[in-house]
Amino acid sequence: MGVLMAGDTRKIATIFGGTGFIGRHLIQRLARQGYRIRLATRDVERAGQLKPMGAVGQIVPLHISPGNSAGIDRAVMGADLVVNLAGILAERRKGDFERVHTSGPRLIAERCFTAGVPRLVHISAIGAAADSRSGYARSKARGEITVAAAFPEVVILRPSIVFGPEDAFFNRFAGLARLSPIMPVISGDTRFQPVYVGDVAEAIIAALELSPTAPGLYELGGPTVLTFREVLRYILSVTQRHRPLFEVSPKLARFEARILERLPGRLLTTDQLEMLGQDNVASGELPGLEALGIIPKPMELVVPTYLARYRQGGRAYDPVDRTIKHADL
Repeated sequence: MGVLMAGDTRKIATIFGGTGFIGRHLIQRLARQGYRIRLATRDVERAGQLKPMGAVGQIVPLHISPGNSAGIDRAVMGADLVVNLAGILAERRKGDFERVHTSGPRLIAERCFTAGVPRLVHISAIGAAADSRSGYARSKARGEITVAAAFPEVVILRPSIVFGPEDAFFNRFAGLARLSPIMPVISGDTRFQPVYVGDVAEAIIAALELSPTAPGLYELGGPTVLTFREVLRYILSVTQRHRPLFEVSPKLARFEARILERLPGRLLTTDQLEMLGQDNVASGELPGLEALGIIPKPMELVVPTYLARYRQGGRAYDPVDRTIKHADL
């Protein structure tokens, strides 16, 4: 690793929400391209764990309190790129969706516009809709509107379910298959279009090269569309687990969600149940990864490499000779 010297003229990228899943992959790529990276976050200690991804002094955590416009000003001042990755799947307190997905992004966009930031990229989600039954999806839709109003040339990316080694989707259900004798199926006909985390990170970087007249809204989906039931079958196949699928009725699912959302970890909330009932695929009416020069990576090339650890016997387990084989990942 090198050392960045005082007076370094490299480009600056400011990342909000950079300690999450997508953020780690984006930061790694930006660091390779030589960007000086500011990680704007409430959790400076967690952000500090990402510093080894770059040279000494290349990745700098900045403590930012929610709603602190002065702190945001310091974070975006002189930045060539600002990316807002902040997002939550469940509320801890009422109003969290509004704060994280709507009012927070609006303030970031306003301060970026005032600071003259050349490029702002905002991460939303496929399914964002003002009329959705899900509070998550409605807050995402409001966030898109308010950000675009404050920063008209913003690039908004809407990914479907994002997969990769540290994802909270395939890993969660693979872990469930290891522990549970059955696989519960909720809204089994809901369709998903999983997109690789590396492709999402590349899409953010590709947004830097877009002209001012390019579209400002993109839907990011992978090459495969599956129902939730098919996703579970795929996970069972990859992990070599034999579990019957148990169809959960809507009434039972709502009852279970009301219980689970009160427990630590919030494995399922009533709002997430609403999201599970809505298709999570690209509409086909908006440009996608291909328009950004990216060929979507099939999940079949990536998911088995990290779900192998959930097989009986662990990674690269061969059920025929029952030995552990080395897997080059």
